Amino acid sequence: MEGIIMIGMNFISFIILLAISIVVSAVLHFVLKYHVRPGWVSFFSKVVIGWIGAWLGSPVFGYWCEGVKYEKVYIIPAILGSLALLILTIDFVKSVKTTVTE
Repeated sequence: MEGIIMIGMNFISFIILLAISIVVSAVLHFVLKYHVRPGWVSFFSKVVIGWIGAWLGSPVFGYWCEGVKYEKVYIIPAILGSLALLILTIDFVKSVKTTVTE
């Protein structure tokens, strides 16, 4: 049953998704300066949203790259999911912020 979302995941799976989220969020926030607001609060909110994206990555993008996985955490789809949800969220907030200020 590979298609089940990992609701009852173990602690190691949680930590792997958290690490993916932290790395993707740090690259977007500190390296690429892709954020709505600078600062640590914005970074930590990205980590939370990035974790959700990493969690949904495999069910959305698929279960592939068998060599790079831990239980039901497929690393590459998790990275893509984290990146996708973060970019969509930042773009959405920037567009709403621009619309409200105009």
